[in-house]
Amino acid sequence: MASTFIGNYVDSKMLRLKELLLTMQEFFYFALRAFSTLPKAKRYWRDVLDQALICGVESIPIVLVSSISIGALMSMEVGNLLEEFGAKTMLGRSTSNAVLRELGPLLMGLMLSARYGSRNGAELGAMQISEQIDALRAFGTDPIAKLVMPRLLAALIMFVPLIALSDFAGLQTGALVAEYYHKIDPGIFWNSIYPRLAPKDFVVSFLKAPVFAIIITLVSSFNGFSARGGTAGVGRSTIKGIVASSGLVLVANFYVSKIVLDIMH
Repeated sequence: MASTFIGNYVDSKMLRLKELLLTMQEFFYFALRAFSTLPKAKRYWRDVLDQALICGVESIPIVLVSSISIGALMSMEVGNLLEEFGAKTMLGRSTSNAVLRELGPLLMGLMLSARYGSRNGAELGAMQISEQIDALRAFGTDPIAKLVMPRLLAALIMFVPLIALSDFAGLQTGALVAEYYHKIDPGIFWNSIYPRLAPKDFVVSFLKAPVFAIIITLVSSFNGFSARGGTAGVGRSTIKGIVASSGLVLVANFYVSKIVLDIMH
């Protein structure tokens, strides 16, 4: 009895492992096809512009809300900590390190994973369920080039200015909190930032933009194309895409920072 139970348990785990490996193989093939269609961007330039509006301009409010919140919070909490050691004049540098390198890009990635990734997953999942993607194939149109490539290219273009906006808003909010909450002169705050800014601070921040764009777009689109089982399947695939892309954004955020800082140490 025990041996039968153990055997069934092992078989179920092996089956899940095989399914996971098969899914990873399908995803990498999907990603290669998406990148191979980038030369066709000129043909679908209207779709690229539409997606740039969706993932870029329409995402500005949520990016600003998240960056303003984290900039104010970091300035307040770090300032309280530095005040205990009599080092409030270093608040600007401490806040800029956290916002520029880590929190600004990370929060932007998570917000866009929830907003843009969920939209991709739901929209493409609905098209898959309603057989619109099969109709594109029947008319001789590559659905990857028509539906995925514009989303990928738009994200690669628009995530860079969004990160710049997130960093700028976070630092400006941190300066305001330092001035009105900690009573630190703005000149002292900014003078502790500018002389100590290094190229690696910007490389770490802006290198995360294309990495996050690739993760969010491809993961959400892949799950949309994989939707099965009616409207409930669309919901499952959308949620799966959000969870997977958010987790990968967190992992990528760590490794990009580690690799760049180790190289440019």
